[in-house]
Order: sequence, then C-alpha cells, then structure tokens
Amino acid sequence: QVQVVESGGGSVQAGGSLGLSCEASGVIYTINAMGWYRQAPGNQRELVAIITSGQSTNYADSVKGRFTISRGNNKNTVYLQMSSLKPEDTAVYYCNARGYSNYVESFEVWGQGTVVTVSS
Repeated sequence: QVQVVESGGGSVQAGGSLGLSCEASGVIYTINAMGWYRQAPGNQRELVAIITSGQSTNYADSVKGRFTISRGNNKNTVYLQMSSLKPEDTAVYYCNARGYSNYVESFEVWGQGTVVTVSS
C-alpha cells in the first residue's frame, strides 16, 4: 500500500512565501507523476501544479510565475514553493501521487491535506 504525507503550510500575510513538502512511501515500483491540488471552501478541488517522472511540469494559470513544483532526489518527494501569495490562495492543499506498485498494479493516492491561509 502506498501513502503520501504532506508537511508545511500555515498562515502568512499577502505577499509572503510558504513551502509544502510531500513524501510517498510504501510499495512503490515507479511514480509517474506527483502533484498538488487545492480546495477552497465552497469550491471544487483544482489542480495547482503537477510534475512527471520526466520532470515535465504544468501549472494552473492562477499560480504561474509564483509557485514552483519540484521533485526530490529520491523521486518520492515533491515540493511546492509558493511566493507572492494572495488571499485567494487560501485553501486546503492536497498532495497526489500516481504510479505503479509493481509491473501491473497501479496506484493513485491522496494526502490528508494541509491548510494554507493567506491574510490581506
């Protein structure tokens, strides 16, 4: 079984910076992609940023130029560096990992979420 655990987050004033970390553990053969999603109260969960095993990245338009996603050296860790934060970035941020536990068994797992609050 695979799980991901997030860390980081917290409260910051507008214009500030925060970093999030997420580590996947368990029976992992390969991770195809790891990403960050967020859900604000009353809104649907949305993609923030994603990075593939080939280091390709994709960002939501709302965070381009402000957020940076990266993978750790062990490839089971993903980071999200957030800068120039805005009150509208306030949400619960979730880590997601997709890959294979072995040659045929795939997985997709979500973290428990970490709260980011940006005050004006």
